[in-house]
Amino acid sequence: MTEYAAPTSEIRFALDHHAGLAEVLALPGQEDLTADLVDEVLNQAARFADEVLAPLNRTGDLQGSRLENGVVVTPDGFRDAYAAFVEAGWNGLPAAADHGGQALPWLLNAAVHEMWQAANLSFGLCPLMNQGAATAIAAHGDESLRSRFLPALVAGRWTGTMNLTEPQAGSDLGAIKTRAEAAAGHYLITGQKIFISYGEHDLAENILHLVLARLPDAPPGVKGISLFLVPKFLVNPDGKLGQRNDLRAVSLEHKLGIHASPTAVMAYGDGGGAVGYLVGEENDGLACMFTMMNEARLGVGLQGLGVAERAYQRARAYARERRQGGHAIIDYPDVRRMLLDAKARIEAARGIAYFAAAAVDKARHHPDADERAWAQAQVDLLTPVVKAWSTDLATAAASLGVQVHGGMGYIEETGAAQHLRDARITQIYEGTNGIQASDLLRRKLARDDGAAARRLIDTMADLDGALKGDGSADAAAARSALADGLGALRRATDWMLATYPSEPDLAAAGADAYLDLFGTVVGGWQLARGALAAAAAAAA
Repeated sequence: MTEYAAPTSEIRFALDHHAGLAEVLALPGQEDLTADLVDEVLNQAARFADEVLAPLNRTGDLQGSRLENGVVVTPDGFRDAYAAFVEAGWNGLPAAADHGGQALPWLLNAAVHEMWQAANLSFGLCPLMNQGAATAIAAHGDESLRSRFLPALVAGRWTGTMNLTEPQAGSDLGAIKTRAEAAAGHYLITGQKIFISYGEHDLAENILHLVLARLPDAPPGVKGISLFLVPKFLVNPDGKLGQRNDLRAVSLEHKLGIHASPTAVMAYGDGGGAVGYLVGEENDGLACMFTMMNEARLGVGLQGLGVAERAYQRARAYARERRQGGHAIIDYPDVRRMLLDAKARIEAARGIAYFAAAAVDKARHHPDADERAWAQAQVDLLTPVVKAWSTDLATAAASLGVQVHGGMGYIEETGAAQHLRDARITQIYEGTNGIQASDLLRRKLARDDGAAARRLIDTMADLDGALKGDGSADAAAARSALADGLGALRRATDWMLATYPSEPDLAAAGADAYLDLFGTVVGGWQLARGALAAAAAAAA
């Protein structure tokens, strides 16, 4: 069974030619980050992913995490791996130096996270949640919360979770019933949450739960939701851990995949109320939580990219080794078709995800206000595309991986089935892909009457001149295909904008297909850009 090998050359190519790494390194605050240092970070991350995390992927799948007398025990090797992860400083890569982070670009963090997710999706989910929680607390917590909780969270000594869903609510967060009542200097939280990734575990000494709840006088619906930080162990003024808070994991879900990631049902306040601290303003909790959710959606897109790469690598290795009719099966046209289809889509997904990650850095740090605004518009527009298009790819690529293995792919011993089982959740959590399509239509496209989408389409159309100037047959084919795709995307965008105001349900019925088209065209644009860069390098 083949283990994972981080594709550092492909990743570096995507950083340079899809994301524009040079522009990111030129942003304020990155003066000391050189190309050589980027390579060193990528190489060290690859070594950790290949040698530490990847070998635990199968172990985690077979053993799973288990709840024993209120304590969650993670699979063999996970505690040591997480301790090594924290010791190496990986958890704090993008966080501000004021909170103990390394303040490196989100783009570089995204590349490293692709490796974590590919090597071990169950493990990678934990630091993904940690970083999202840290971002939300840094953005919306007061100075007391930031100084008290962020250093340990950024370091990884404590971990973070996202508590949204309840049994009766699902994705309808306006229906949540978890309650919060003001007390002396804090709030008391009572209720139950489900589907909490790493809600309880034995990797870190404390867990910081970000919990959505309602105050007694809160207005109905999503406008009455507040966000609270509820630690597993209370933290004394001197920073040391105090007594256990009034919260517990009631059970762990038995899941199709990601068995090593403990998905908990969490109960708050069975003994009178769990101590929590308000994050942001009262009744503004959903807006605060979206800071974490949007970052997590980009992270889940990287999960999709990672598991697709892992499934592809396994299928390619098997196709090179497996012989039928005197030939390795990679020589058969249908097997090549499947592998090349997966490979092309993986490269496209990497291009989209890294391009969006670079836009995150520009939105946060570019010195020009107009450039920051345009970068943020691209982040907003592409976040649902990265999440949904990449995770649809993950399941498709993992399924192709099973198919390449033939009957052996359906046998658990080969490992191909695990990737398919693991990948399937990525289309569901952090907002189903149907919700992402709705978000693209309702919140991103309609809010500015398509201005950002049209500007991005115009930006992509600017590549036509470079493709024409190349003069090769390949560039001509890419130019024709890109023109066709951009034409289809323009027409679909115009139809969506014309239809949505008067017939919103009709427009929504096409939202999934529209997102798929959007991702396909943006991915094709990225591949065309990469082809030009590769041709120029070959010519040189």
